[in-house]
Amino acid sequence: MSGTHTGVPSVLEHELPHPVPADELAACPVEDVFRRVGDKWSTLLMILLGNRPHRYNELHRAIDGISQRMLTRTLRGLEADGLVRREVHPTVPPSVEYSLTPLGRTLLEPLSALADWAVLHEAEINEARSRHADAQRR
Repeated sequence: MSGTHTGVPSVLEHELPHPVPADELAACPVEDVFRRVGDKWSTLLMILLGNRPHRYNELHRAIDGISQRMLTRTLRGLEADGLVRREVHPTVPPSVEYSLTPLGRTLLEPLSALADWAVLHEAEINEARSRHADAQRR
């Protein structure tokens, strides 16, 4: 929030071009982060790793319905973004442990705020969806 726009959410401080160019949207750092944490598995992995480091198989067992391929892809994406650290321990056989990086830990607070908002407004959202579905059937 800026000093001149007190009470204005930061996402509303800047006027968007009309129409919003597709290349600007694709390059937007906010959209980039939303694409990462808005996928089916990333937020869940961030929460699990926020509690403590996990080995790969622990993560796979902890998430019902995730394939090994999708778990690997999601972990690699989070690692590429600097949110998750992959550490190989020199054991026989080698064991791999995943943990949040300091950057990844900074994302837990905004994720928590969004999760708190969703829980707080769940009933309102469900009511709105129901009204919308009823209106569509008419």
